[in-house]
Amino acid sequence: MIAFLVGTIEEKAENTVVLDVNGVGYEVTVSNNTLAALPMEGETVKVLTYLQVSENTGVCLYGFATAEEKALFMRLITVSGIGPKSAISVLSGMKLSDLLVAIVSGDSNALSKIKGLGKKSAERICLELKDKITSTNIVSNNILDGVSGEVDEGVLNDAVMTLISLGVNKNEAYRLARSKMTEGITAEEIIMKVLKEYGTR
Repeated sequence: MIAFLVGTIEEKAENTVVLDVNGVGYEVTVSNNTLAALPMEGETVKVLTYLQVSENTGVCLYGFATAEEKALFMRLITVSGIGPKSAISVLSGMKLSDLLVAIVSGDSNALSKIKGLGKKSAERICLELKDKITSTNIVSNNILDGVSGEVDEGVLNDAVMTLISLGVNKNEAYRLARSKMTEGITAEEIIMKVLKEYGTR
């Protein structure tokens, strides 16, 4: 297994980067998010990698700018019908934080808007990964700003629905409301805390 590569960026193209590692050029498939995060051609960079060896596609390298993105990629390829290429497409379709919120909140409609991802695949991703994601370091690294743990779903849903009615984006409403959840808190208290934070932006 090749865990990572450190080399000079020789070429950047759509979903692809070529790294010169001690005179050897490695073609690495990456998401749009990773491609945007990488420096200019000619710069030295460390790219986390996943090596796929398949009878159908041969040997393929997939790269990631962050450990969080790689962790989510590894989760995505465990979902039935989602291979490495499909996982890269999913990662390219949304910001990582938005993608995680959509999965944890079960928002398959948001996921189904990603190019090449059908409604059934989106539903499977939500169903199979929701609980797995909240128990991994993907969440503990604060990407979801507190979207984890046991909560009173009724209180949370009431707060989210009210925030949406006030014009807050659905995913943003869920992320913000969940981040304010504490034991015994009411929907009204959550809404007040969120609106106070939201108003300072």
